[in-house]
Amino acid sequence: MPNALTITNLVSAILLIVTILLQQRGTGLSGVFGGEGAVYRTKRGVEKILFRATIALAVIFIGSALAIIIVPVLIK
Repeated sequence: MPNALTITNLVSAILLIVTILLQQRGTGLSGVFGGEGAVYRTKRGVEKILFRATIALAVIFIGSALAIIIVPVLIK
């Protein structure tokens, strides 16, 4: 069980880093492809999916990190 939690934590950490790096501050995903982000607008399409995926991965990462600490204590 602890090995599965460690693998889950490692994979979620790597995916979380990737999703954070794909988001550009202030410009949104359109800045990656050369679009201008001078006007405030809501997140749509891929930006919204990427934003929600970042939140989900952060929750999974924190949950698995806490589980790595708590599970061995409960097993003993």
